[in-house]
Amino acid sequence: MEKQGQQAGYLWVPGATTVGVVCPEGVILASEKRVSYGYLVVSKGGKKVFKVTEKIGAACAGLVSDMQILVREVEAYANLFNLDVGRAISVRSVAKLMSNLLFNRRLAPLITQTIVGGVDGEGPSIYVLDVLGSVMPDEYAVVGSGTEIAIGVLEEGYREKLTIEEAKDLVTRAIKSAISRDIMSGDGIDFLIMTKDGITEESIKF
Repeated sequence: MEKQGQQAGYLWVPGATTVGVVCPEGVILASEKRVSYGYLVVSKGGKKVFKVTEKIGAACAGLVSDMQILVREVEAYANLFNLDVGRAISVRSVAKLMSNLLFNRRLAPLITQTIVGGVDGEGPSIYVLDVLGSVMPDEYAVVGSGTEIAIGVLEEGYREKLTIEEAKDLVTRAIKSAISRDIMSGDGIDFLIMTKDGITEESIKF
């Protein structure tokens, strides 16, 4: 009986496939659109990529409410930093700020895995954060229930000199591969494409 209860509890962990890739021209963050709880599809149009500043974004996997609260708070602090210091906050500082917020909530954690990415004076970069705020810089990353499938596609196709279009195609293939096997992911992809000129948002449905 206890085992059945544990299995039933596991079904309610929300899934996602969220990807971040760095290339010389910028950063791409992307996530599929399905919001699911176990075998129930709650929404086919959920948004899991968020603009934080004019050149920095975040993409999340986990509870949608927790994602929205975390990003809203980080965005507010980033705006305050801009007003106080007179310059835009760096990608590393946004990642560290998010890490502090997550760690401060460790006793009642926000159930979200996050990829922070963007372009600043040091160039394009991404950072991966877990529920407790660990910060790991990387060239490409995947979080969510589709990680095991999507990461294989990224590892096979990633190289340092990718163009933005090549990186977008690689991200699309990785997420589509995960969608084909992961029941908790699906219904399209949202993109945040960040370059030195700013952020472009794109979306595809399938």
